[in-house]
Amino acid sequence: MSTTGLSVRDVAQAALTVCAVVALWEAVERRRVTGRARMLLAGAGAGLPGVAGGPVMWSAVAARWWAVLRGRRAWLCLPAAGVVAVLGASPLPLVAGALAVPLVGRRLREAGRRREREARAEQVVALCGAVVGELRAGWQPAQALAFAARETGALGEEEVAVLAAARFGGDVPEALRRAAGQDGADGLAGMAACWQVAVDGGAGLAAGLDRLEAALRDHREQRERLRAELAGAWATVAVLAVLPLAGVALGAALGADPLRVLLHTPAGLGCLVVGGALEAAGLWWAARIVRGGERA
Repeated sequence: MSTTGLSVRDVAQAALTVCAVVALWEAVERRRVTGRARMLLAGAGAGLPGVAGGPVMWSAVAARWWAVLRGRRAWLCLPAAGVVAVLGASPLPLVAGALAVPLVGRRLREAGRRREREARAEQVVALCGAVVGELRAGWQPAQALAFAARETGALGEEEVAVLAAARFGGDVPEALRRAAGQDGADGLAGMAACWQVAVDGGAGLAAGLDRLEAALRDHREQRERLRAELAGAWATVAVLAVLPLAGVALGAALGADPLRVLLHTPAGLGCLVVGGALEAAGLWWAARIVRGGERA
């Protein structure tokens, strides 16, 4: 019996219950997504032999299921905390795991948004290059923009509005500026300026977009070089995060039973709270310094 009044068996049962609930939730979500994908693809594949049950359907199901899992990865904190709770015969790791779920989920969402911004920036660069190529091939600006937008997907949710303005003589620069408000689509504001100059002053749109594409590519290369230079700093942050866990594992390997000391003694609990606070503050400060360098 532990000092908290719960036995190892009680903690193990609680951890297994949490794991079972998470697994059941994921199974139900997977079945729902798979069923929806089957119905949609079966309907879309009417008249196309082999589409409803072929690799197209299963690739779509796999992509959607991966997206679901990626959105639920933060819940893996609970099974991991359950293992530590069983090893340490204490419910405190489960409480910490539950508190970590929203924090980890927030970090994962931020990372996902950052990847989406970078992908959208790449699409904007590709859009500029595609429009330039179509203009030099003899296409009209509206036709070139429509073709390039559908090929690259850089306009995102504003694609319909921008293409409607280009096709029916609307305010294309204003539509492009609204599209530039999306994450990672800042380069569309430069395209809007080039379009405005070409319409009002009669300047060559292809030449302006060509220079804009070169500037966006230079900016992307500078960002990649900076990221490569900061990789060492991020590695240091990762080492700082792993060191306490490595120390606990080393103590357990030497037979010191650090989990019992940390979770079942007043001095250990105090060290755990103070050490966790210092670890969190150190990681936050180190990450803040590195992100400051990235923004600079």
